[in-house]
Amino acid sequence: PKTDIVFLKVHKSASSTVMNVLFRFGETHNLTFAFPSGGGNQLFYPRPFLAKFVEGFNPRSPRQFNILCHHMRFLWPEVQKVVPSSAVYFSILRNPVQLMESSFMYYKGTSAFSRPRSLEEFLSQPYRYYNPANSDSHYARNLMTFDFGFNPDGEVSVKRVELMLRAIEASFDLLLISEYFDESMVLLKEMLCWDVDSVVSFPLNSRDSSTKAPLSDTIVEKIKDWNRLDWEIYTHFNRTFWERIDQDIGRERMHREVKVLRERRAELARTCLQGVGSVAPKDIKDSSLQPLQHGNAKILGYNLKQGLDQETERMCRRLVTPELQYSSALYKKQFSQKPP
Repeated sequence: PKTDIVFLKVHKSASSTVMNVLFRFGETHNLTFAFPSGGGNQLFYPRPFLAKFVEGFNPRSPRQFNILCHHMRFLWPEVQKVVPSSAVYFSILRNPVQLMESSFMYYKGTSAFSRPRSLEEFLSQPYRYYNPANSDSHYARNLMTFDFGFNPDGEVSVKRVELMLRAIEASFDLLLISEYFDESMVLLKEMLCWDVDSVVSFPLNSRDSSTKAPLSDTIVEKIKDWNRLDWEIYTHFNRTFWERIDQDIGRERMHREVKVLRERRAELARTCLQGVGSVAPKDIKDSSLQPLQHGNAKILGYNLKQGLDQETERMCRRLVTPELQYSSALYKKQFSQKPP
């Protein structure tokens, strides 16, 4: 199994669920994480990543970490300083249309989104609300482009898009697609030589469907135009994702692997969870499993079954612990000699 990993956690793309997979694997295999210094949950995002943002990094005797997976704005030369050269790099993408709709709800308090009453209103005249000079403007345009370290307001020329795609391909071994999450986990499992239980997960940081509304065709086209760089990244890597499946696994075997993964998830849900799945924030009984609520989104969580034996309870709890609580617990464990 591969143990040196860089995951670029792209916003609003099922990345919290992937992070849980990495947290669990790292914890059970006693691996070290490149934590933000001071134990925060972002590597000084939205600033471009620097090695000095990592707790315990010292340029005079650079210490290397197994897993780098907290939110950062990618900067390859700096990332290389904190992980072994053999590290596997991967990230996850999401259709920019759904990504923008999600961002609008989740980042409602940002400068670009706080005034318009709806996404339609924002898109009808975006420059009335959007100012690229604002420090939080990246949430409102080409968010994936920004997270990968590029300029979200750059021109969309063929040459520039090609350079951007080539740079991403040069840095990353695999790009997952959140719309095909289970297929993505199978590809990840193959690349890392892990087993099914290492990549099985429950969706985390997902929001209640009551705040979701269907988008008209006109709005969809406006979102694609406004996020043209993201759209170019997504369509390119969605294509290479399926090429990779055809080349490395084949559709038939992929179908079987996905079935196994889904059956295992259903089995774990029956073992671990009260009821059939996620519940609204107000219905979460254990406050330590309460996810952070943000913007206008209602972030769902889980209730564990009562009376589980110690070993099962520990396994189940890891699967449903929200990102901030899990990160904080792992940080304390890794730096236990330091007062938190």
